[in-house]
Amino acid sequence: MTDPITCPECDGEGGQRLGRLRIACRFCHGRGWVGAEHEPAEPAPPPVGPPPVWKHRIWSDSAAPAVLGCRYCLGSKTVVHLDESTRTLAMTPCRCRMPGGFSEST
Repeated sequence: MTDPITCPECDGEGGQRLGRLRIACRFCHGRGWVGAEHEPAEPAPPPVGPPPVWKHRIWSDSAAPAVLGCRYCLGSKTVVHLDESTRTLAMTPCRCRMPGGFSEST
């Protein structure tokens, strides 16, 4: 933690004015200073890879499950996996096709 200092991005103005609108500085969030408990943190490292398709944020939209069906196979009834280390492609029937299916919470 450091002592508060004037924001180096906006020179302490807190942002820009465009007519009646005031756009806050993205570095200091409109305060005009940084430091103390408002120390800008380093950005988080990017994720190693994209999330699996069934964890994508589109599934929070109520229309997506109605249109696409199963979140694992996207309605194709087949799940495909590419193993890059052995350079093989495996295709198996989706769990939604199995007797009893599965719950959407898995």
